[in-house]
Amino acid sequence: MPKIDIARVPQKKGSGYPPPFDAPCADRIRQRLGDAGGLTGFGVNLMHLPPGGWSSQRHSHSHEDEFVYVLEGELMLIEDEGETILRAGDCAAFAKGTGNGHHMINRSEQVAVYLEIGNRVYEDLTTCSDVDMMSANADGRFVHKDGTPIADAPG
Repeated sequence: MPKIDIARVPQKKGSGYPPPFDAPCADRIRQRLGDAGGLTGFGVNLMHLPPGGWSSQRHSHSHEDEFVYVLEGELMLIEDEGETILRAGDCAAFAKGTGNGHHMINRSEQVAVYLEIGNRVYEDLTTCSDVDMMSANADGRFVHKDGTPIADAPG
């Protein structure tokens, strides 16, 4: 049946980042709705971001487009051009290959809930803007920008 029972979709707290890059995202909660529905061409995540939490490290994608839609609460979108408030009903899109590093921070007092949607491309390279880290979809490993492994990195 195509209907997804969100209550039955596993919740994953935190991120896959190695320490210390994982700390700002430690309390975020992700539910992989696209995976629960059997989607393979793109992903859809239901995200819960508590006050003070980051959606991710600021990053850009080489081969993947990304889209977010805020369902509840308020987030501060931070990208190369500056900061923009996103509230319930607002959305933002990040085109592949632009190098525009982006992420969101919950600076409010309430949990923010949003959808995160993106395609899945084997060749994609995620590059972090503010820290010395990148990751390739091909192997999922986190490495320094010069390609050397990060100590304590998964994979």
